[in-house]
Amino acid sequence: MTEGFRILFTHEDIARRVSQLSEEIAGVYDGGRPPILVSVLKGSALFLADLIRALPIDVEVDFMSISAYGEGGSSSGVVKIVKDLESDVGGRDVLIVEDIVDTGLTLNYLRRTLGERGASSLRTVTLLDKIARRIVPVPVEFSGFQIEDVFVLGYGLDWHGRYRNVADLLAVPDMSVLRNDANAFVKDLFPLAL
Repeated sequence: MTEGFRILFTHEDIARRVSQLSEEIAGVYDGGRPPILVSVLKGSALFLADLIRALPIDVEVDFMSISAYGEGGSSSGVVKIVKDLESDVGGRDVLIVEDIVDTGLTLNYLRRTLGERGASSLRTVTLLDKIARRIVPVPVEFSGFQIEDVFVLGYGLDWHGRYRNVADLLAVPDMSVLRNDANAFVKDLFPLAL
Protein backbone atom coordinates (compact mmCIF):
# COMPACT_ATOMS: atom_id res chain seq x y z
CA MET A 1 0.00 0.00 0.00
CA THR A 2 1.29 3.40 -1.00
CA GLU A 3 0.67 5.97 1.70
CA GLY A 4 -2.95 7.03 1.51
CA PHE A 5 -4.33 4.38 -0.85
CA ARG A 6 -4.17 0.71 -1.73
CA ILE A 7 -4.96 -1.18 -4.90
CA LEU A 8 -8.38 -2.75 -4.56
CA PHE A 9 -8.51 -4.30 -8.06
CA THR A 10 -5.85 -4.23 -10.76
CA HIS A 11 -6.68 -3.44 -14.36
CA GLU A 12 -6.17 -7.16 -15.08
CA ASP A 13 -8.76 -8.07 -12.41
CA ILE A 14 -11.15 -5.56 -13.96
CA ALA A 15 -10.62 -6.84 -17.51
CA ARG A 16 -11.32 -10.43 -16.41
CA ARG A 17 -14.51 -9.43 -14.61
CA VAL A 18 -15.73 -7.25 -17.49
CA SER A 19 -15.30 -10.24 -19.82
CA GLN A 20 -17.34 -12.43 -17.46
CA LEU A 21 -20.04 -9.78 -17.13
CA SER A 22 -20.30 -9.45 -20.91
CA GLU A 23 -21.02 -13.17 -21.19
CA GLU A 24 -23.64 -13.00 -18.41
CA ILE A 25 -25.33 -10.03 -20.08
CA ALA A 26 -25.25 -11.62 -23.55
CA GLY A 27 -27.05 -14.65 -22.13
CA VAL A 28 -30.02 -12.47 -21.16
CA TYR A 29 -30.45 -10.60 -24.45
CA ASP A 30 -31.09 -13.27 -27.06
CA GLY A 31 -30.76 -11.56 -30.41
CA GLY A 32 -33.95 -9.52 -30.53
CA ARG A 33 -33.90 -5.77 -30.92
CA PRO A 34 -30.61 -4.45 -29.47
CA PRO A 35 -30.86 -3.32 -25.87
CA ILE A 36 -30.07 0.30 -25.06
CA LEU A 37 -27.17 0.62 -22.65
CA VAL A 38 -27.65 3.80 -20.61
CA SER A 39 -24.32 4.96 -19.25
CA VAL A 40 -24.42 7.19 -16.20
CA LEU A 41 -21.78 9.88 -16.75
CA LYS A 42 -19.06 10.50 -16.01
CA GLY A 43 -17.86 7.67 -13.82
CA SER A 44 -19.14 4.76 -15.89
CA ALA A 45 -17.58 5.88 -19.20
CA LEU A 46 -14.48 3.67 -18.92
CA PHE A 47 -16.48 0.68 -17.74
CA LEU A 48 -18.98 1.18 -20.58
CA ALA A 49 -16.22 1.38 -23.19
CA ASP A 50 -14.65 -1.88 -22.05
CA LEU A 51 -18.01 -3.59 -21.58
CA ILE A 52 -19.41 -2.80 -25.04
CA ARG A 53 -16.18 -3.94 -26.71
CA ALA A 54 -16.47 -7.25 -24.85
CA LEU A 55 -20.18 -7.80 -25.57
CA PRO A 56 -20.81 -10.35 -28.35
CA ILE A 57 -24.25 -8.84 -29.09
CA ASP A 58 -25.53 -5.77 -30.92
CA VAL A 59 -26.30 -2.85 -28.59
CA GLU A 60 -27.24 0.80 -28.71
CA VAL A 61 -25.71 3.31 -26.30
CA ASP A 62 -27.00 6.53 -24.77
CA PHE A 63 -25.88 8.70 -21.87
CA MET A 64 -27.37 10.40 -18.84
CA SER A 65 -25.70 12.61 -16.31
CA ILE A 66 -27.15 12.60 -12.83
CA SER A 67 -26.32 14.85 -9.91
CA ALA A 68 -26.65 13.16 -6.54
CA TYR A 69 -23.55 14.09 -4.62
CA GLY A 70 -22.81 16.92 -2.25
CA GLU A 71 -19.50 18.14 -0.91
CA GLY A 72 -16.95 15.58 0.14
CA GLY A 73 -18.20 12.85 -2.17
CA SER A 74 -21.17 11.95 0.02
CA SER A 75 -24.66 11.53 -1.35
CA SER A 76 -26.87 14.58 -0.86
CA GLY A 77 -30.06 12.53 -1.15
CA VAL A 78 -31.32 14.85 -3.92
CA VAL A 79 -31.14 13.34 -7.40
CA LYS A 80 -31.61 15.34 -10.59
CA ILE A 81 -30.97 14.82 -14.30
CA VAL A 82 -28.20 17.07 -15.62
CA LYS A 83 -28.03 15.52 -19.13
CA ASP A 84 -30.93 13.49 -20.45
CA LEU A 85 -31.15 10.67 -22.99
CA GLU A 86 -31.48 11.34 -26.69
CA SER A 87 -33.16 7.96 -27.27
CA ASP A 88 -36.78 7.02 -26.65
CA VAL A 89 -36.69 4.01 -24.33
CA GLY A 90 -40.39 3.24 -24.76
CA GLY A 91 -40.85 -0.46 -25.53
CA ARG A 92 -37.10 -1.09 -25.32
CA ASP A 93 -34.89 -3.30 -23.16
CA VAL A 94 -32.68 -0.98 -21.11
CA LEU A 95 -29.46 -1.87 -19.31
CA ILE A 96 -28.30 0.85 -16.93
CA VAL A 97 -24.48 0.96 -16.75
CA GLU A 98 -23.19 2.28 -13.42
CA ASP A 99 -19.67 2.64 -12.07
CA ILE A 100 -20.76 2.17 -8.45
CA VAL A 101 -24.01 1.58 -6.57
CA ASP A 102 -23.87 2.58 -2.94
CA THR A 103 -26.93 4.18 -1.29
CA GLY A 104 -29.20 3.07 -4.14
CA LEU A 105 -30.82 6.53 -4.33
CA THR A 106 -29.51 7.37 -7.81
CA LEU A 107 -30.24 3.94 -9.24
CA ASN A 108 -33.71 3.88 -7.71
CA TYR A 109 -34.43 7.27 -9.31
CA LEU A 110 -33.10 6.11 -12.69
CA ARG A 111 -35.08 2.88 -12.67
CA ARG A 112 -38.26 4.70 -11.73
CA THR A 113 -37.70 7.42 -14.38
CA LEU A 114 -36.90 4.98 -17.19
CA GLY A 115 -39.79 2.73 -16.16
CA GLU A 116 -42.15 5.71 -16.35
CA ARG A 117 -40.85 6.33 -19.87
CA GLY A 118 -42.09 2.88 -20.90
CA ALA A 119 -38.96 0.71 -20.99
CA SER A 120 -40.08 -2.88 -21.57
CA SER A 121 -37.36 -4.20 -19.27
CA LEU A 122 -34.87 -2.60 -16.93
CA ARG A 123 -31.68 -4.19 -15.70
CA THR A 124 -28.54 -2.77 -14.12
CA VAL A 125 -24.89 -3.64 -14.45
CA THR A 126 -22.49 -2.00 -12.03
CA LEU A 127 -18.76 -2.37 -11.76
CA LEU A 128 -18.82 -1.87 -7.98
CA ASP A 129 -21.56 -2.69 -5.50
CA LYS A 130 -21.17 -1.12 -2.06
CA ILE A 131 -24.02 -2.92 -0.31
CA ALA A 132 -22.96 -1.73 3.16
CA ARG A 133 -24.13 1.81 2.29
CA ARG A 134 -27.49 0.82 0.78
CA ILE A 135 -30.35 3.04 1.93
CA VAL A 136 -32.88 2.05 -0.73
CA PRO A 137 -33.21 -1.61 -1.73
CA VAL A 138 -32.69 -1.65 -5.48
CA PRO A 139 -32.14 -4.54 -7.90
CA VAL A 140 -28.66 -4.93 -9.36
CA GLU A 141 -28.81 -7.78 -11.84
CA PHE A 142 -25.12 -7.77 -12.82
CA SER A 143 -22.42 -6.82 -10.34
CA GLY A 144 -18.70 -6.74 -11.03
CA PHE A 145 -17.34 -6.59 -7.51
CA GLN A 146 -18.87 -6.18 -4.06
CA ILE A 147 -16.73 -3.82 -2.03
CA GLU A 148 -16.40 -2.65 1.54
CA ASP A 149 -17.47 0.82 2.65
CA VAL A 150 -14.40 2.68 1.43
CA PHE A 151 -13.90 5.57 -1.00
CA VAL A 152 -12.73 4.36 -4.41
CA LEU A 153 -10.72 6.11 -7.14
CA GLY A 154 -9.58 5.14 -10.62
CA TYR A 155 -11.05 3.44 -13.67
CA GLY A 156 -13.52 6.30 -14.10
CA LEU A 157 -14.13 7.12 -10.44
CA ASP A 158 -12.80 10.47 -9.31
CA TRP A 159 -12.11 13.01 -6.63
CA HIS A 160 -13.28 16.40 -7.89
CA GLY A 161 -12.69 15.33 -11.48
CA ARG A 162 -9.22 13.91 -10.83
CA TYR A 163 -7.77 10.38 -10.97
CA ARG A 164 -10.36 8.96 -13.42
CA ASN A 165 -7.56 7.81 -15.73
CA VAL A 166 -5.87 5.54 -13.17
CA ALA A 167 -6.05 2.04 -14.67
CA ASP A 168 -6.54 0.24 -11.33
CA LEU A 169 -9.25 0.75 -8.72
CA LEU A 170 -7.83 2.26 -5.55
CA ALA A 171 -9.28 2.23 -2.03
CA VAL A 172 -8.72 5.42 -0.01
CA PRO A 173 -9.26 4.52 3.66
CA ASP A 174 -8.48 8.02 4.98
CA MET A 175 -10.28 10.73 3.01
CA SER A 176 -8.59 13.48 5.00
CA VAL A 177 -5.52 12.94 2.81
CA LEU A 178 -7.44 14.02 -0.31
CA ARG A 179 -9.48 16.66 1.48
CA ASN A 180 -6.26 18.30 2.64
CA ASP A 181 -4.49 17.97 -0.73
CA ALA A 182 -6.29 16.95 -3.94
CA ASN A 183 -2.84 16.33 -5.48
CA ALA A 184 -1.74 13.95 -2.73
CA PHE A 185 -1.50 10.88 -4.98
CA VAL A 186 -0.38 12.54 -8.23
CA LYS A 187 3.35 11.82 -7.88
CA ASP A 188 2.73 8.18 -6.96
CA LEU A 189 0.23 7.56 -9.75
CA PHE A 190 1.57 9.75 -12.55
CA PRO A 191 5.37 9.61 -12.65
CA LEU A 192 5.56 12.22 -15.44
CA ALA A 193 3.58 14.80 -13.44
CA LEU A 194 5.50 17.87 -12.38
